Amino acid sequence: MNISVSKEALNWYKNELGLQTGDTLRFFVQYGGCSTVQKGLSLGIRKDDPATPVVQFQGDGITFFIEGDDEWFFDGHDLSVTFNADDEFPQFHYVK
Repeated sequence: MNISVSKEALNWYKNELGLQTGDTLRFFVQYGGCSTVQKGLSLGIRKDDPATPVVQFQGDGITFFIEGDDEWFFDGHDLSVTFNADDEFPQFHYVK
């Protein structure tokens, strides 16, 4: 499993969440919403310190990660985070 975060999405997270060099952002499973890999579940985000990360991505001094207890959600897919200029929010893409 891999994570990638586009430069545009990274800049959005930095601006919206006030992230600075050295900060860490976790993608985690939450009930509700929608995804193309797990019905009735979606990804949430929060500033958090990694405990047992299964995968990490670092860009511009910010580390994005997924903990091992959330790996099942991805069902063997990689996570690609891009920025949608039309609605001005990041989008999650699950790539097998």
